[in-house]
Amino acid sequence: MWFVDQQTGTLSVTMQPEDLPVRLSSTQSGDEQRLRLVVEAAPNAMLMINASGIIVLVNTQTERLFGHERSELLNRHIEMLLPERYRGRHVGLRTNFFAQPVTRFMGEGKELFGLRKDATEVPVEIGLSPVESDGEWHVLASIIDITERLRVDKVRRATRDDVFRQLILDSLPFSTIATDINGQILTANPAADRLLGYDRHELVGKSALVLHDTKELKLRAAELTEPGLEPIAANYQVIVKSGSQGMADEREWTYVRKDGSGVPVNIAITSLRDDAGNVTGFLKVAYDITTRKRAENYIRHMAHHDALTGLPNRALLMDRLEMAIRQGQRHARQAAVLMIDLDHFKRVNDSLGHQIGDQLLLTVAKRLQGRIRDIDTVARLGGDEFVVVLNEVSGRETLTALINDLAALISDTMLIEGHELAVTPSIGGCLFPDDGVDAGTLLKHADAAMYQAKAIGRSNFQWFDNAMLRATEEKLALGLALGHAIERNELTVHYQPEVSISDRQVVGMEALVRWSNPMRGEIEPDRFVPIAEESGLILTLGEWVLRKACRECVEIQRELKRMVSVAVNVSPRQFQQKDWIATLVNAIAESCITPSCLELEITEGMLMENPEESARKLHQIRKLGVKIVVDDFGTGYSSLSYLTRFPIDKIKIDRSFVRDLATDAADAAVINAIIALAKSLNIRVIAEGVETEQQHSYMFERGCDEAQGFLYGAAVSSTAFAEAVSCIESN
Repeated sequence: MWFVDQQTGTLSVTMQPEDLPVRLSSTQSGDEQRLRLVVEAAPNAMLMINASGIIVLVNTQTERLFGHERSELLNRHIEMLLPERYRGRHVGLRTNFFAQPVTRFMGEGKELFGLRKDATEVPVEIGLSPVESDGEWHVLASIIDITERLRVDKVRRATRDDVFRQLILDSLPFSTIATDINGQILTANPAADRLLGYDRHELVGKSALVLHDTKELKLRAAELTEPGLEPIAANYQVIVKSGSQGMADEREWTYVRKDGSGVPVNIAITSLRDDAGNVTGFLKVAYDITTRKRAENYIRHMAHHDALTGLPNRALLMDRLEMAIRQGQRHARQAAVLMIDLDHFKRVNDSLGHQIGDQLLLTVAKRLQGRIRDIDTVARLGGDEFVVVLNEVSGRETLTALINDLAALISDTMLIEGHELAVTPSIGGCLFPDDGVDAGTLLKHADAAMYQAKAIGRSNFQWFDNAMLRATEEKLALGLALGHAIERNELTVHYQPEVSISDRQVVGMEALVRWSNPMRGEIEPDRFVPIAEESGLILTLGEWVLRKACRECVEIQRELKRMVSVAVNVSPRQFQQKDWIATLVNAIAESCITPSCLELEITEGMLMENPEESARKLHQIRKLGVKIVVDDFGTGYSSLSYLTRFPIDKIKIDRSFVRDLATDAADAAVINAIIALAKSLNIRVIAEGVETEQQHSYMFERGCDEAQGFLYGAAVSSTAFAEAVSCIESN
C-alpha cells in the first residue's frame, strides 16, 4: 500500500504480510505503470535498484536532491550517490537485503549521508522496500532530506545546553565571565557580580578591559613584545594570548571593581570554540587571592624584616648597603655605616625579663627611625645590635652632629611598664670607599669600630682605623679560649623549666649553655655562640652540650622520681654534619636516657635550607624515638606547608608574638592560627617568653600545651633544678 505522510510529505510503502513480496510481472504492466506514476508524484526522492546495485528508476525529486539529471542516474551504480566511507560496506548490506527482502528503514536515530553531484553531502533517512519484477528482486528506496530537521534539533539542543551551562555557571563559587573574541562580555555569573560589585547582568555587553588595571596591561604587553619588533598594543589580546593559541593560560591579575578599587585575582583563561574548531571567545575563571597575597606579603616581610621591631634584617640590610655602594660609585659620593650596640642590655633582660627588654629594643628602634632620612636605612641584626646606613654623606666631620643625636636619643630615659630605664650605646662607624668597597668589609669594619668603642669604656663612638683589626684578633682569641673552655670545665649547662599549661606541672626543661672564663668573666652566649658557629667549634660545643644534657636529665629524673624531657638546641652546622646522627645515637646510649625524653630544637631556616635532606635526617631522628621541635616558630620562613612535610612533634611560638598579644591583635591572631593549625595536625605547642598571668591564661584558653618563661622560673643549674620544680609546683 502506498501513501503520503501528511506531516513530512514522504511517500511510504506499507506492506502487510499478505502483500509480501510485491511482484510485478509483464502481465502486471498496469501495476508497474502505477508504481512509476506514484514514484514520480512522490514529494520526496525515490529510486529503485536491482540486485547488482544498478539504478533502474528515479523520480524528479531524486534529481533535485542529488543534483544529477535523470539520464546521469539511470543504469548507473548506486554507489555514485554514496560517500566513499559507505561504499565498502554497501555490497554486504545489499547482499543481505536481497537474501531477506523485507521492508526496513535506515538512518533512524543516526545520520546517514548521500553524495551530491557537487561532491557535497546531504543528511538523509532512507526507507527500503523489496519489489519483484519479471522474476528479479529490486529495492525501492524512499529518501528524505533531513537537513532542516537536524538544524531545528541542533537549535533545540543548543538552547537546552545554553540553559544548562548557565545553571552551572551560576552555581560556581568562582567569578566566571565569558567574552567574545574581542573581549565583549557575553555572560557573567553571580560570583563575578559579587566579586566586582556589579548588579545582576550589569556586566553583560561591557568590554572586559574595564575590569583590568591599565598599568598591568601595559606591563604584560611589554613582556610579550619580541626584542626589535613593534610594541604589542595593550589590548584584550595580551590578556588571552595563550588561550587564543589553544593553550590554557593562568596568571595573576588585578581586577578593577565597579567602585574603582582593585582586587588581586588568579585568572584561568580557556578558549571557546565552534563546531569547526574556530575560536569564538574566551572563558575567564577568577578567584580572589587577597588572603593569599596578604600571607605572601607577610612571609616576604618576615624574610626581610626583624620580627620584633619590623626593621630590615641582615638580608635586607645587605641589599640596601650594596645599593648605597652602587650609588656612591655612580655619583662619586660617600656612604657611612654605623654599628650600634646597647651597653649592658643583658642586665635589663636578666633583671626585668625579656618583655621589658623587648619593649626597650622597640623604643630604640623607633627613635633611630625617627632621626634618619628616608634615603637612609636602620636595621636590626639581632639581640641589641642595630646598623644605620647613611647615603650621600660628605666626610666624617659632617656626621658628628648626627651621631651625637643618635647617641643622645638612645640614652634618653625610657619609662616602660613603670620602670625608668636608660641605656647607652657603643657606636662604631666606617666610610665607603675609605674603609671598604664592599658590603661585607664595611660591616666588618663598623663592627670592629664598635667593639673598640666598648673596649675603651662603652657609651662612646669610634671611627674605624686599621689598628682596630686587633678586635678581630680578639675574636680569634675568644674562639681559641672557647676551644679550651670544655676541657677546663669553664662551661656549664643550665635548665629553664617547661610547664604544662593546664596544671603548671613541670614536664620538661630547655638546656642553655653558660661560659665563665677566669680572665674574661661571664661571657654571654650571644658573643661566643656565633664565634663557635663561624669557627666550626660549634660541633664540639654542641656535642658537649648534648651529652651533658642527656646525662643530667637522667640524674634530674632520678631526683624528681618522674620523667621530664630535656630540649637541646641544634645549630645549623651540627644539623648539616654528615655523622651527626651517629653522635646523637652515642649520646643516647652512653647516658641511658629514654629517647622520647630528648627533644631537639631546630629552627625553620635550618629545615628549609635543604628540605629534602632535612626530611631525610628528621625521619632518621624520629626512628630513634627522639622528639623534634621547631624553635622560634613564625620568625623565619613562616611557611606553614612544611609542618605537613616533616615529622614534627612540637612547635615553639616565638616570644616576640607572646609579648604583645594583649595589645597587638595581629600577634594574637598569629598565635591563634598557629595553635589551631598545630592541633589539626596533632602537633603540640609550647609558648616561650610567658612572663605574666594574663599571657598564661590566654595560652590556656586557646589550648596551648606548654609554656616557659620568667613567670615560672629562670634557667638554673642541674643541682638546683629539683628545688626549682618544687617551688613552681607548690605555688
